Amino acid sequence: MISTARVPADKPVRIAFSLDNASDDTPSEDAIPLVFPELDQQLQPLPPCHDSPESMQVFKQHCQIAEEYNEVKKEIALLEERKKELIAKLDQAEKEKVDAAQLAREFEVLMEENRTLKLAQSQCVEQLEKLRIQYQKRQGSS
Repeated sequence: MISTARVPADKPVRIAFSLDNASDDTPSEDAIPLVFPELDQQLQPLPPCHDSPESMQVFKQHCQIAEEYNEVKKEIALLEERKKELIAKLDQAEKEKVDAAQLAREFEVLMEENRTLKLAQSQCVEQLEKLRIQYQKRQGSS
């Protein structure tokens, strides 16, 4: 006989089956391995009472729910791994963006320095040319 009682939702519930009237040809609880070894013990489907079709049906439903739970857990793990990968990619992209901005600033500084050096070089060439002319005039007059 199965008895039911109302229990508040926040209280843990423990369900136990009694196999007092079970015959010797039914497997014992020890003979039924853990159906889902990766599940916590409290989430494992309880062994059914083989004489009760209702118990067998509940056991099958529990197994299906446990299977769905495992699939969802695996999917969550995969999604968390994907999230980590995307965060790493985002971090890398942000780093590259910062690096690119830094390189652009350095490029501008170097371009300005290059313009300044070209101007100084052209002034030096001009000055050198003037000195040559002066030197040649001195050489010609002596």
